[in-house]
Amino acid sequence: MIGAIIGDVIGSIYENHNIKTTDFPLLSRFSHFTDDTVLTIAVADAVLLRKNQAGDRKDTLQAKNLYAAKIKEYARYFPDAGYGHMFKEWMKSDTLTGYGSYGNGSAMRVSPIGFAFDSIEQVLRHAELSAAGTHNHPQAIQGAQAVAGAVYYAQKGETKEYIRSFVEKKFKYNLGQRLDDIRPDYTFDNSCKGSVPQALIAFLVSTDYEDAIRKAISLGGDSDTIASIAGGIAQAYYKKLPPDLVSQVQLRLDASMRQIIRAFEERYIITY
Repeated sequence: MIGAIIGDVIGSIYENHNIKTTDFPLLSRFSHFTDDTVLTIAVADAVLLRKNQAGDRKDTLQAKNLYAAKIKEYARYFPDAGYGHMFKEWMKSDTLTGYGSYGNGSAMRVSPIGFAFDSIEQVLRHAELSAAGTHNHPQAIQGAQAVAGAVYYAQKGETKEYIRSFVEKKFKYNLGQRLDDIRPDYTFDNSCKGSVPQALIAFLVSTDYEDAIRKAISLGGDSDTIASIAGGIAQAYYKKLPPDLVSQVQLRLDASMRQIIRAFEERYIITY
């Protein structure tokens, strides 16, 4: 999941200052983690606490509430990370029930699930459960499942064509567009259907991890989230990350975040 976090930190300074090129500085003294990182680590923490198949109704409810409770806990601990208005209201409330959002918040935080579970059925189920506490609109659940499924198949060694075919058939996303055709008119869109396919395409046409991040950010729009989504899948696929990027981004994280990342990587034997 560090791949998603690196994408978030790199994209943080370009969300409000879009850059329509792949030629840009990856990090500056202003680069920082945002809500994408906070909630990705929250999902990872929930997975570490309870990895199960969520088979029966009672177990499913417990798993959904665990994801929601961890997301709320981390959001309250890092209250100024850049959350949307509806999420902030949910964060302040006592509810663990979703508010119908179809935003990409469900997809930006889901990459740990693609690394952690042993079958695509479990991955898709837990992607839904991780989304449902906030983003329980069908489009948001679909976005989370598409990203988690892509991460799962990428880390299992499947080809990009296999991943493309899976996502297109299962979720009806159009992944055949060219970045050069998307980029000129693409503007901020934080819905799942308006950002997840674009992030997936950036990964699919990339040559390595860094190239995936550069291509994702070059589209503009919700840069940190698009780069976070593409980065999580790219880490799973390429399995190699630039060491300097890893170290520089980890320095920008809270110590408690680094602790969860280490525990997650040790549990699921993730190397890069």
